[in-house]
Amino acid sequence: MSLTAIIILIILGILLFYVEFLIVPGVTVAGIAGAILVIVGVFYGYKEYGVPTGHYILGATAIFSIFSIVIMLRTKTWEKIALDTKIEGKSSTGLEAELSIGDQGETVTRLNPYGKVQIKDKFYEAKSSSSFIDPKIKVEIKKIDGSHLIVKPLN
Repeated sequence: MSLTAIIILIILGILLFYVEFLIVPGVTVAGIAGAILVIVGVFYGYKEYGVPTGHYILGATAIFSIFSIVIMLRTKTWEKIALDTKIEGKSSTGLEAELSIGDQGETVTRLNPYGKVQIKDKFYEAKSSSSFIDPKIKVEIKKIDGSHLIVKPLN
């Protein structure tokens, strides 16, 4: 295999690595093919031209890879090419979608410190923010903590 073919294999492998990092995230065919091409190029460098030239090819591959990464980082090429989709927003699939702080209801069972409350004609698991709360006591939501409500009596 000629030296030109070896260089083309290595450069193509490095380019496939860049495709992997910038365009196709994760471990995909581009990254695997890039690794194979670089390894095959360096292997044939050792096989066809011996150990000293193989070392030069391996060193040049490492230097070229590092140099090209440094150039891309300095010129902000990553930002121009890379996928940069930001998802902004807040998920309100939990209790926050149904209830809000300050909503009022009534205890169904004794909160000892956990128990059941009824707010807006629905039953929820709740925790007392202070002491025990007996059944049939008016309460107010003080905090929403995941799937539990923290309530306080309305006295």
